[in-house]
Amino acid sequence: MKKLLLATAALTAMSVSAQAEEIKLGVILGFTGPIESLTPDMAAGAELAMSEVSESGKFLDGTTVASVRADSTCVDAGAATAAAERLITAEGVKGIMGADCSGVTGAILTNVAVPNGMVMISPSATSPGLSETEDNGLFFRTAPSDARQGAVMTEALIDMGVKSVALTYTNNDYGKGLADSFQQAFEAAGGSVTISAAHEDGKADYSSEVAALASAGGDLLVVAGYVDQGGAGIVRGSLDTGAFDKFHFPDGMIGAALEENFGSDLDGSTGQIPGTDSEGAGMFAEVVGDKFNASGSYAGESYDAAALILLAMQAAGSAEPADYKGKIMDVANAPGEKIYPGELAKALELIAAGTDIDYVGATAVEMIEPGEAAGSYREIKFEGGKMTTTGYR
Repeated sequence: MKKLLLATAALTAMSVSAQAEEIKLGVILGFTGPIESLTPDMAAGAELAMSEVSESGKFLDGTTVASVRADSTCVDAGAATAAAERLITAEGVKGIMGADCSGVTGAILTNVAVPNGMVMISPSATSPGLSETEDNGLFFRTAPSDARQGAVMTEALIDMGVKSVALTYTNNDYGKGLADSFQQAFEAAGGSVTISAAHEDGKADYSSEVAALASAGGDLLVVAGYVDQGGAGIVRGSLDTGAFDKFHFPDGMIGAALEENFGSDLDGSTGQIPGTDSEGAGMFAEVVGDKFNASGSYAGESYDAAALILLAMQAAGSAEPADYKGKIMDVANAPGEKIYPGELAKALELIAAGTDIDYVGATAVEMIEPGEAAGSYREIKFEGGKMTTTGYR
């Protein structure tokens, strides 16, 4: 009897130990820098998926998930790679949700993730160049490439009757990639780009840049910049001097700070950001409630990125990147039972039972090679000082 009791106690202790196991996921975003106003909702989205999985008790035999945040700065490649190294070597993360901006994402991927065999899923790095980076099957993204955004932006402007634009872009991988993609598409559609000029972030005065853009002219100004940095400076200078009073904004400019800083001065201006009016988007808003802004830039993509990492781990029966990286495309795409926000416990159960899933998530996830989202975009227009949704493409 004593041996039986000891054996039972040992089994109980083992069970408690197994249930107490924890894996860490890195969340590396620009908590400081030119998009810092966007990142709180992004981090909250990713951490919501982690909480949902942990609280289910169904992940890898009761394993829980903890978030470890790190600052990519969005623009400082050296700081970003050091932060990513810390996540892997000091914190022991088993996957990275991020990074956010394209330049730092590429630096982390090449210098840290690939050498360490670490999976990354970015919710917002959109440079077309990332599609060509040698990644050993470790890099994925839940936001579409800017090759797609350039085409969508062209369609929107042509439909509005815009025939000519001045174009300014932040001088980095994101800005240059998007500017090139858009200009090629817009000119192929019969439009004219009167000037395509880079601007640097962090300047106190953008009068010379605004003067050059104004001299070239155009029906409106396309600002492929950052809402908390140079893009905002260009807009302010344009409004103050009367150079332009109508703008079109790609994703890096779409955020609450745009409303707060400019309000009704932007009425009539337009833009787009990855988004969908899918069933999953509505369910995500319900799950989020008042925890954070479910419609915040890339919040849904961040939830989906973290969820895909965890569901792939479940499918592989392992939290090791080498084991689960090959499962991400499987859980993201058909065939299988569709999975929406708030249904991660159900997904974990199905996977454990050997049933295929098709993760739809908050952003109608559909992964195409090389591991990126096909993507749709939410179109916005400023009316009464507020951004309103006018449609989806």
